[in-house]
Amino acid sequence: MPSEDLRPSPRHKPVSLFVTCILDMIYPQTGVSVVKILEHLGIDINFPMNQTCCGQPAFNSGFRDDAKQVAIQFLKAFKDAQVIVCPSGSCASMVRHYYPELFKDDPVWGDKALRASEITWEFTEYLVDGLGVTDLGLSMPPTKVAFHHACHGYRLLGLSEQAQSLAANIEGVTVTELPGADQCCGFGGLFAVKMPKISGAMLNDKVRNINAADADTIVTGDASCLTQMNGGLSRADSPRRVLHIADLLAQGLEQDTPENGN
Repeated sequence: MPSEDLRPSPRHKPVSLFVTCILDMIYPQTGVSVVKILEHLGIDINFPMNQTCCGQPAFNSGFRDDAKQVAIQFLKAFKDAQVIVCPSGSCASMVRHYYPELFKDDPVWGDKALRASEITWEFTEYLVDGLGVTDLGLSMPPTKVAFHHACHGYRLLGLSEQAQSLAANIEGVTVTELPGADQCCGFGGLFAVKMPKISGAMLNDKVRNINAADADTIVTGDASCLTQMNGGLSRADSPRRVLHIADLLAQGLEQDTPENGN
C-alpha cells in the first residue's frame, strides 16, 4: 500500500458515495445526512447504483475467494470514480488496507484495487484531511457530545480528531470526554457472534462508560458500533443513545437553515 501522504488530493473532484450495507439496510437516513453535508459544500455527488458490499464479512471470516468476488463487484461499480467517500471507518479500511492485500499479484484486478485504495476516504477524514474543512457553519441548541472511537477507523485510518473537530465547530456544541473512548464496544463483526460472552462483557463496560459520561449524546463514525451500543443501552433501559457523526452534522445544518430563523 502506498504511503498516505502520496495519495492524490480529493479537492475539486466529484465524489462517488459508497453508502455501505448497514446504512443501506438499517440507517438510510444517515446516507441522506452525508449527501446533505456534501451538497452544503457544493460537492458533486455520484451514487453508483450497482454498488453492493465491500467484501469485509467474507474476508474477516477467512473466505478470501468469496471476498474477492464481492470486491470485484465494488471495483466494477466504482471504476469511474475520482474520489470514493464512505461513512464507515471499517468499510473504508477494508478498501484502503485490505484490497491491495486481497488482490496482490492479481494481473487483472491488482492495479484497480490499488487505485481504489488510493482514492477512498472515510467521511470525516475526507472533510478534514482531504478538503481542510473543520467548520461547516452549523449551529444547534446547547448540546454536550462525547465520542466513541470505532476500532477500524481509529487504529487503521488514524481517525480520532477529525469528527471531534467538526463537532466542536458547531455553534452550541461542547465536546466532552467518554471514559474508555478507544475501548472496543465488543461488536467486531463476527466476533460478537463467535464470542458472545466476551463481546457482551465488553459491551457492558461500554454501556457503563456511556452512562457515566457528562454528555447528552455519544457520537461515532461507524454504524456497526452504533448498532451494538444502542442495543446494549436499550436493554439496560438507559435513555442514552449513540448517533452517527453525519447525523449530528445534519442536525446542525437543519438548525441553521433560513426557515428556522437563522
